[in-house]
Amino acid sequence: MNKTELLNRAAQTAGERTLLARALDRLEQAQRGVPACTAFLSGAEQEAVERLLSAAGRPRHLFSGGFPDAERKVCAFLPDWQEEDGWEPPFTALRCRWRAGESLTHRDLLGAVLGQGLEREKVGDILVRPDSCDLLVMRELAPYLLQNLDSAGRVRLKTEEISLEGIEPPQVTGKTVRDTVSTPRLDAVLSSGFSIARGKAADLISAGKVELNHRPCVKPDRAVAQGDVITCRGLGKCVLRELGGLSKKGRTMLVLERYL
Repeated sequence: MNKTELLNRAAQTAGERTLLARALDRLEQAQRGVPACTAFLSGAEQEAVERLLSAAGRPRHLFSGGFPDAERKVCAFLPDWQEEDGWEPPFTALRCRWRAGESLTHRDLLGAVLGQGLEREKVGDILVRPDSCDLLVMRELAPYLLQNLDSAGRVRLKTEEISLEGIEPPQVTGKTVRDTVSTPRLDAVLSSGFSIARGKAADLISAGKVELNHRPCVKPDRAVAQGDVITCRGLGKCVLRELGGLSKKGRTMLVLERYL
């Protein structure tokens, strides 16, 4: 299968076609014996690259974001001579600290980083804690950020490089939600997961504020399946852990994990 055929099979949008064409260039580089990798990929972009690699016969590759539960990851393509344990990540970690009593959000910190003229694909996860954050960035940008990332809004930052082993992800807490729905549609499951009215859930979906498995979805009646990840802007994320049988009243039983 040639490059055009691979892109026709794997790409679902024009934007994905551009992304996957770049990924194919990196893959071809690795097949010539030179290690290569993508920039940081969102969850939806990772899924697109996975489709491409499946169509290409599953060439040797790995995804990494610096720690096990990273959301944004690079895809590395491995030449025949290279083993996974010999792969060197093309990114590093920076730790930004600020004074106790001051407060910064993920949005504040991302804005401060992108305000330095960086592209989003050069930045991985931003792990925010009450008085510090760990920031994953492509290695070539670290010296510039160490010198220039000294504030986020009016809050002064002290930035230093740390090892990837020193990353401290904030503790993620979840809440298990057990409920029943009349039908496993996106609006019904969203309503259960975030304890909101089904009408409001449908409005949020139609307004483009909801992603299903990291991809925007504007259809309230889209069917969902066990393992699906639902993200709603302003509300958070939940995962459909179990989709069971019918209750005595004929409703579908489900178990959701909502991340707080």
